[in-house]
Amino acid sequence: MRRYLIVDDNRAFAENLGEILADAGAAADVETVGPEAVARAGRVRYDALITDMRMPVMGGAELVHRLRRVDPGLPAVVVTAYTNDEDLAAARQEGLLAILPKPVPLRGLLEVLGAARRDGLVALVEDDLALCDNLSEALRARGFATVTASSVLETERLGSARPFVAVVDLRLPGGPDGTAMTRLAATFPGLPILVITALADVAAPGPCLRRYAKPFRTADLVADIEHLYLSQPRGSWDPS
Repeated sequence: MRRYLIVDDNRAFAENLGEILADAGAAADVETVGPEAVARAGRVRYDALITDMRMPVMGGAELVHRLRRVDPGLPAVVVTAYTNDEDLAAARQEGLLAILPKPVPLRGLLEVLGAARRDGLVALVEDDLALCDNLSEALRARGFATVTASSVLETERLGSARPFVAVVDLRLPGGPDGTAMTRLAATFPGLPILVITALADVAAPGPCLRRYAKPFRTADLVADIEHLYLSQPRGSWDPS
């Protein structure tokens, strides 16, 4: 049975959502403030977090940030009425599985939660925003969360949560070809890297599992990421 942690300062909403998840065959625990949620996540292994953004004591972005230290592999789903919130932008940098509006689209939420994969964070480094969005959506449909960067500088800011694989373009604003790949490899030693590029004559500055020439089939890339995920040991969870 899947188990979820719901965090929302509106207890009636959170408990109602928990009842809906229970009717769908899952278990759910409810907290209304962030510190208690962090403490609970240190004792219980959850399959996903569902959190509001604007809450007293600790907002959703800080909650996700702190939970990454307690349980790095926990998928996070944000449910909020404030889709342009600055805190939401900060939460995105932690790698979210999905952002859903209020009132909650229940069918969509159940689909996201059913697909959610622990330890399924993908670093996606690409300056073509349309391609980045398309890849992120394709990965999320398979249960993978994404954390994105579109320049060498943004790549340097990655690191609060460890991805299990990175998809990296060789040419990005802010540095010579391959710089983002080099810095990712330094930040996450041993991280598997998949290169996507339109530059047939530019060599990768380090080892990569596979190179995809643009334009490539998204389905092929996603299938390779899923195979890599299934072939690697999942991160262990230790309620210390």
